[in-house]
Amino acid sequence: MPSLTAEAPVPRWLPGRHPAAFSAADIAASAWQVRQPLHIIRGAAGYEPGVGLHGTVAAAGAGYELLGTLPPMYPEWLGDRSFTRVHGVRFPYVAGEMANGIATTALVAAMARAEMLGFFGAAGLGLPAIERAVRELADTLPGVRNWGVNLIHTPAEPGHEDGVVDLLLRVDVANVSASAFMELTPAVVRCAVAGLRSDRCGGIDRARHLFAKVSRPEVAERFLSPAPVDILRVLLDRRQITEDEARLAQHVPLAEDVTVEADSGGHTDNRPLAVVLPVIKALSDTLARRHGYPRPIRVGAAGGLGDPVAVAAAFAAGAAYVLTGTVNQLAVEAGLSDAAKTMLAAADMADVVMAPAADMFEYGVRVQVLRRGTLFGARAGQLYDAYLRYPSLEEIPDPVRDRIEKDVLRSTFADAWVRTRRFWQQRDAREADRAEHDPRHRMALVFRSYLGLSSRWAIDGEPSRQADYQIWCGPAIGAFNRWVAGSPLAVPQHRTVVQIALNLLEGAAAVTRAHQLRTFGVAVPDEAFIHRPRLLS
Repeated sequence: MPSLTAEAPVPRWLPGRHPAAFSAADIAASAWQVRQPLHIIRGAAGYEPGVGLHGTVAAAGAGYELLGTLPPMYPEWLGDRSFTRVHGVRFPYVAGEMANGIATTALVAAMARAEMLGFFGAAGLGLPAIERAVRELADTLPGVRNWGVNLIHTPAEPGHEDGVVDLLLRVDVANVSASAFMELTPAVVRCAVAGLRSDRCGGIDRARHLFAKVSRPEVAERFLSPAPVDILRVLLDRRQITEDEARLAQHVPLAEDVTVEADSGGHTDNRPLAVVLPVIKALSDTLARRHGYPRPIRVGAAGGLGDPVAVAAAFAAGAAYVLTGTVNQLAVEAGLSDAAKTMLAAADMADVVMAPAADMFEYGVRVQVLRRGTLFGARAGQLYDAYLRYPSLEEIPDPVRDRIEKDVLRSTFADAWVRTRRFWQQRDAREADRAEHDPRHRMALVFRSYLGLSSRWAIDGEPSRQADYQIWCGPAIGAFNRWVAGSPLAVPQHRTVVQIALNLLEGAAAVTRAHQLRTFGVAVPDEAFIHRPRLLS
């Protein structure tokens, strides 16, 4: 008796000008065509699948069996579409806020013009320098909103933090990246809450978007939750926010963009991205449900992103966007001297070390810096050891004193204090006055002066102090240097921040496409996961 149901014909693929790809080299070449649909094909049942590029698809007939089709893969589509829509950018990519102005206004402007997002590195700078940079960006990019400025936590200088927020609100900066916060402060809450307003549809509009850089769940929770009521009361008492803003703040998270920072240059907890990103994404989902937020929270990834494989892995783990830092210090626009860039370009993955942080020296906070070619890490460690062991400069034993004065400070403690006091009288006279009556604080300020100047020497390219350059750097620099070796990006003048970004994104799209093919059973060779940099437009 004949069957009542006939088997459906197997769709077929007929090659055009490109033959079917079954060899390792041909599969890799096809995988790199990320903007073209790819067809997964085979000769017949039991045969190894291959790849078809272009050609013709038919419902039946001659040709190869068609097992499936992959649509085009665009770098623009790698992250959360709401990120590009909300921030008015084309790509889910951020150039991070390298401190002391290393992320220059030129770098930020280049990113904005390329339809990406960049943050000016305001940390470590005085208010006049920050204001000049912010106003330059506002004048250079009139009407453009896809750029921002860093707000770093300064527990030793709360007045400075307040002053930066005053400036950001006054100039109407649209995006602010909050970094190194361990606790919420009135300044960072005000930055997020000031300007909240109801829209015509009953939703809540933000005057600016706060990006919170976090590496610990307990810190992430503070930014993923509504603003604390006690801090809102403080801001209301100061008349720094309105009653309406305080009310609306109870219905939205402090930050709708949270950047998970893994093992990175500068301030870091050295955590692997594959560990910390899923934890904070899950926390974000939990808090969004608990508080009933009307809009999704975007969780981005930073730290260790030095080549396309790392960027693709971050997006595969669910990152809404990626943020790069260390590698951008090699960019033409970065505010780092050629001598320091040359040192970075020679570094490998293990050429990094942890050292005391200038801004949080007394708290024992450490930053990750370049080790190769510089003695900064070891010398900064000597200063912190002395700070822990002795109550004042005067009580440091002569052998230790002589070593620090000769090798590190290159001056007597007395002369170093004169210069340090002069600096703090201009920056914050209260710190200088406190040090006059607190010997331990005076010691901390003198030692911090070396830590601060070491970054400036690297920025300025001070030749007599190259052994003391402080260059913030994570292991990703080694991956980047290996990836660009022998390519156009190995040439310093080709290494713009936009070329770095476009190549990382293009490469991540190619890696993602290769992985997609592998999930269909295609024997994708290892070479398909290695996308070499080239000059892109």
